Amino acid sequence: MRFETKEPALPEVDMTPMIDIVFQLIAFFMVISNFEQTQADERVKLPRDALARPPEVAREKELVLNVGFVRDKEGNKVDPNAVVFFAGELVPLLDMGPKLERESYLTSELGTNPKEMTVVIRADAEVPTGLVHELTRLAQDADFEKFSLKATQTIEQ
Repeated sequence: MRFETKEPALPEVDMTPMIDIVFQLIAFFMVISNFEQTQADERVKLPRDALARPPEVAREKELVLNVGFVRDKEGNKVDPNAVVFFAGELVPLLDMGPKLERESYLTSELGTNPKEMTVVIRADAEVPTGLVHELTRLAQDADFEKFSLKATQTIEQ
């Protein structure tokens, strides 16, 4: 009796489960990644300052106010009046008083003292300092006491 010899076949690995795992890991890391920039509004062009640095300890309770101008696609101001990009709407800066009062009320209803919350003001570089000061005063009238201003750090070479 004669036996036929065959070349041994190499086993093929099914890569489908490996690809599924990789996509699940990508989705997982996208979900748990730091969303520090979620409160940042790309329409606000922060001023540059060599002394600007991120806070050493992340704040737990903060209210972020993005102050800037409505601009066209080229970056030119459509309206010369500064607005606050707040909760998906454009609020004239000087009309923020009632909104800040409501925010203070809701904060206290959720069990947090508004005096413990930090108001982070991200103002466009072209917003006059007086308007930023006025926004700070409106926030103080709404019982907020802690403030922080954001700028982009410049690296000197």
